[in-house]
Amino acid sequence: MSAISDQMQHVENALLHTYNRFPVVLDHGEGVYLYDTEGKRYLDFAAGIAVCALGYHYPGYDEALKAQIDKLLHTSNLYYHTPAALAGERLLSLCQLPGGRVFFTNSGTEAIEGALKAAKKYAYTRRGHAGSEIIAMQHSFHGRTIGALSVTGTAHYRTPFEPLMGGVKFAVFNDLESVKAQITDQTCAIIAETVQGEGGIYPATPAFLQGLRQLCDEHDLVLILDEIQCGLGRTGYPFAYQAYGVQPDIVTTAKALGAGIPVGAFVVNEKLAASSLGPGDHGTTYGGNPFACAAVAKVLEIFEHDHIFEHVRELTPYFTQRLDELAAAHPSIYARRGMGFMQGLELTADHPVGQVIQRALPKGLIVISAGTNVLRLVPPLIITKDHIDTMVSILSQCLSES
Repeated sequence: MSAISDQMQHVENALLHTYNRFPVVLDHGEGVYLYDTEGKRYLDFAAGIAVCALGYHYPGYDEALKAQIDKLLHTSNLYYHTPAALAGERLLSLCQLPGGRVFFTNSGTEAIEGALKAAKKYAYTRRGHAGSEIIAMQHSFHGRTIGALSVTGTAHYRTPFEPLMGGVKFAVFNDLESVKAQITDQTCAIIAETVQGEGGIYPATPAFLQGLRQLCDEHDLVLILDEIQCGLGRTGYPFAYQAYGVQPDIVTTAKALGAGIPVGAFVVNEKLAASSLGPGDHGTTYGGNPFACAAVAKVLEIFEHDHIFEHVRELTPYFTQRLDELAAAHPSIYARRGMGFMQGLELTADHPVGQVIQRALPKGLIVISAGTNVLRLVPPLIITKDHIDTMVSILSQCLSES
């Protein structure tokens, strides 16, 4: 058995098999490249599933984390600490929700759980009774815990774990009439991804997102926008909803928020800050600890200081142009869709996406899938035109193989 095979077997022997891992043992990263234990280099167009927005060892990021390690890692939320103030203020500034408040979590799924509780508590406060309902979207993905799974609109994820949280109805994404049809006197919130990720990289249409905002205003409902994957610069804006001119009542974020450090957050607007969760309603032992908040504060500082959002907007036309050229040259690409650096190539049935991913690995490219047969491209936000050209060249080779 080779050394690499031996390492992979040790992982399989130790960990619960909930992932079908690719046959590579990654060792370290630099810039937008990952390296395996044998020194082979891979251009990373997955970014740890849209997490490593700054790539690897971005100047100033490691230093900020090392400095915090030498100070304090954990205090619990019973005490104040400076990193929480910095992280919270910077996140609120990017969200542009006047009078809003932040709750830091350990993950995106936990952010969804908190958002659902905030919406339910708001309805309870307004109506004086429990039993509220939530409208979610078909083909959505919000996480794997019971609450987040309950609003995830893919049946095969939910079925083995039923009964789940009750009071959830599913509407059709980008079909406003289907949402209207689900609203009742018991509805308290509508939850949607601004750009559906796991469902196949589908951006919301402006009419749909603006229509959701109007429906929520008319019926006093809470609009929750899940920006865990599409937020924090991935579409070229701090949050994707800002490209639509729409403000949610609650936004959830994670992934790029810590650029590799596990951290998430949900942000509520002034209305919910005043009338939803209060002392004793929600909590977390580790969420918002000094180490995670130091990472958030530094990441958000870098985003603004180094003009990361502007870089994504400037490079997006070239990115989409090259992908469109790739699609025109390969009939196996059925469609391209996405926003910014969150792009999907839907492949025809005779070209399984898993096969393309497997072919790309030995050629030095890491890509992942979304939906049933969509190649998902979510690179670090610091890529250049040369990186895009290399990615397109390798994918062209992979698609040309029979």
